[in-house]
Amino acid sequence: MSYPLIISSMGIVVCLITTLFATDMFEIKNVTEIEPSLKRQLLISTVLMTIGIAFVSFFTLPSEFTIFNFGSDKVVKNWHLFFCVSIGLWAGLVIGYTIEYYTSNAYSPVQDVADSCRTGAATNVIFGLALGYKSVIIPIFAIAASIYISFSLAAMYGIAVAALGMLSTIATGLAIDAYGPISDNAGGIAEMAGMIHSIRERTDALDAAGNTTAAIGKGFAIGSAALVSLALFGAYVSRAGIKTVDVLAPKVFIGLLVGAMLPYWFSAMTMKSVGSAALKMVEEVHIQFNTIPGLMEGTAKPDYATCVKISTDASLKEMIPPGALVMLTPLIAGTLFEVETLAGVLAGSLVSGVQVAISASNSGGAWDNAKKYIEAGATEPKGSDAHKAAVIGDTVGDPLKDTSGPSLNILIKLMAVESLVFAPFFATHGGLLFKLLLIKH
Repeated sequence: MSYPLIISSMGIVVCLITTLFATDMFEIKNVTEIEPSLKRQLLISTVLMTIGIAFVSFFTLPSEFTIFNFGSDKVVKNWHLFFCVSIGLWAGLVIGYTIEYYTSNAYSPVQDVADSCRTGAATNVIFGLALGYKSVIIPIFAIAASIYISFSLAAMYGIAVAALGMLSTIATGLAIDAYGPISDNAGGIAEMAGMIHSIRERTDALDAAGNTTAAIGKGFAIGSAALVSLALFGAYVSRAGIKTVDVLAPKVFIGLLVGAMLPYWFSAMTMKSVGSAALKMVEEVHIQFNTIPGLMEGTAKPDYATCVKISTDASLKEMIPPGALVMLTPLIAGTLFEVETLAGVLAGSLVSGVQVAISASNSGGAWDNAKKYIEAGATEPKGSDAHKAAVIGDTVGDPLKDTSGPSLNILIKLMAVESLVFAPFFATHGGLLFKLLLIKH
């Protein structure tokens, strides 16, 4: 039980050391060095953390011990756990670098999306969606490999510590994730303050790198959510007393179908919420331009408070239905149907949720950086038809990368946690619908 805590503590120390490489050892002198520097942070923290994991595993664990494995005891050696944590750690790096390739405007995928803007917004959207779907392939193989190896070595505990490994460099991950919004807001302040154009160019370069690092951070979160949810799924199966989860059983298969549908339902709700809030905001802006004298000329100030109220009200009210979907689904599935059906729901939501989350985040990040690529003057001038098409793509991508994609981790993990908590109740009192049908029959 102490082992995960010591690994996490080692991760904090490693990430503090890693920070020195960016601030003191490698000075950044031009904008082209920003993204490589941030990418280097991930690699350095991963290498140092691997050494830290080896140290913790060999000095804090006994050379051999037994763990519970679905009714039997499994003999595990300390080097088994070293490999479990390390495979999760390096799978995270693979996911991060893959996402960086698909969302950075330094590489061909985003450049192709930017080039597609020459023929309009429709082709931009098509290329962006295709990029998002394609970007799922390598992360899924990385997650699958880490699951297989860690389960083979140390059963469900192995998967749990692999998730811990993926999150062991979370301090570095959070730092480079927060980097994007900070740079974006700095650019907004520079523009509103009327600062010279060169400053805005620098903040745009920082923001473009920040979009990529934010996507990398989301990739880490989604990958670890998959591993954590699988570990929780194993705990639920054990606690609910399920011997095997048979996919061919009708009550399990219907759960798989419904579970696989939930991320799409959840994404539809969150995306529509962003759209309706944006619609209200645009209407308010039109009203203010028509009713406040001198606003168009820049001699009068807009009513900021009303715009802020629209955003905050929407952020609170619009999240109630998606939240209810996440909280009520396990309760309904576990109470009306049997524990096996709920197991199917959890498995289905895990499998489809990871794919939808990665593709949504990466499509959004690619559209945003394609717009930045054009604004930097790489293909077409700012204000051209291609730039307008890129802005439309970015507008489509914002709810995907900032709302639907990241929030799907919560759907996956929260349903698993809730099912685990209520597992004994569902095992004893669940299956009401089947019981009623049996009584009637």
